[in-house]
Amino acid sequence: MFKSLKRSAKGADVPHGKATAGQPTVQMPVPEHVVIPMSMHIGAPAEPVVKKGDAVLVGTLIGQAKGFVSANVHSSVSGTVLDVAPMRMVNGVMTTAVAIKTDGSQTVDPSCVPPTVTDKASLLAAIQACGLVGVGGAGFPTHVKLAADTIDTLLINAAECEPYLTTDCREMLECSDTIISGIQAVMRYCEIPKCIIGIERNKPECIDLMCSLVRGMKGVSVKPLPMRYPQGAEKTLVETCTGREVPQTGPAGKPGLPADVGCVIMNVTTVSTLGKYLKTGLPLTTKRVTVEGDAIAKPQNVEAPIGTLYRDLIEACGGIKPGVELGKIIFGGPMMGGAAPSADFPVLKQNNGLLLFSKQAATLPEPSACIRCGRCIDACPMGLEPVVAVEAFNNKDFDALKVHCVDLCVACGSCSYACPAKRPVSQTMALAKAWYLGELRKGGR
Repeated sequence: MFKSLKRSAKGADVPHGKATAGQPTVQMPVPEHVVIPMSMHIGAPAEPVVKKGDAVLVGTLIGQAKGFVSANVHSSVSGTVLDVAPMRMVNGVMTTAVAIKTDGSQTVDPSCVPPTVTDKASLLAAIQACGLVGVGGAGFPTHVKLAADTIDTLLINAAECEPYLTTDCREMLECSDTIISGIQAVMRYCEIPKCIIGIERNKPECIDLMCSLVRGMKGVSVKPLPMRYPQGAEKTLVETCTGREVPQTGPAGKPGLPADVGCVIMNVTTVSTLGKYLKTGLPLTTKRVTVEGDAIAKPQNVEAPIGTLYRDLIEACGGIKPGVELGKIIFGGPMMGGAAPSADFPVLKQNNGLLLFSKQAATLPEPSACIRCGRCIDACPMGLEPVVAVEAFNNKDFDALKVHCVDLCVACGSCSYACPAKRPVSQTMALAKAWYLGELRKGGR
């Protein structure tokens, strides 16, 4: 059975590769057109409220949230709607997208005014109107997360433990004022007495800055985190920062959540975006993206309109290095990100990295037979036994997968990184989890 483990002691010693951490964010030129999907969040896709030929401005609502677990979508540019049509996302999912031809002026919609917030209900309404989701990668609607009434600790996830990515680092160095104002708003209106800002120790300048800013703020502290991936995983973060352990199973038999132990987690850029919206009234329309890898000419952090195609982002960074054969495009970080089949996909709200690797760097070694060394077990931050779960999946043994809690896998990639046989352990664990949950949903188990 699943054993209670100190998750913070697990994980992998991955290289950091934070070469762009010291470079100020660059504002990219407005692209000729953008493609904005209606599904950039966990939950129901937004419903388009514009049609071909409509004029839009920066901040104009173009997608209305459908239901509580959903998020509004706004135009990131000023221009004219080219089309509203189905599109296949980079992960293979079909959705509807709004394509907009830009006029280059970036005129802001006059309806974008700071919201009036007086209590928790009006704060959540403002967050919902903003279309704010977890921009660190998950894309969970923020108003849903903050709706819980059992929270005593706000955790700000500034770990940024993925190699290469430095967007959160730059947010702390460039937008610390809105981080603080966002934290103050959440603590005040949601009546949360305590806040802990967790930052990995490989960002000493961020730790020093945030410590100086929260000095004197009641209930707010900074927690330097171990430089061990994946410190940003929510259950690991809760345990490292508070000593509390998120239960395996929460109320009604559902998987345990940080809220079950009185915690709510917000990415540092998410809470900063909230601070900006409360100040300006401009919804979530742009995204800072770390463009890195051995194939890109000018690695840097770029502020891009949401919906910018990868190819335009690549061009803004000087394109592919001369003489280099592009081998792989990864959206996100190298541990949890996915491979894109082309550069014709748009930047989403939750995209924080675009990595370009040469064919040489992207070529993986051939896997060999599992030697049952147990390194995947040592590395798993959830205390799982990947080698056993993989064998159970290969045998389609539902009961064994249940016993070994495959549904707790967070797809962090630590097991694959630690495997000396270079086997696709993490990928197989993802397939095992999907198959197990699919069988569970059938109701016959």
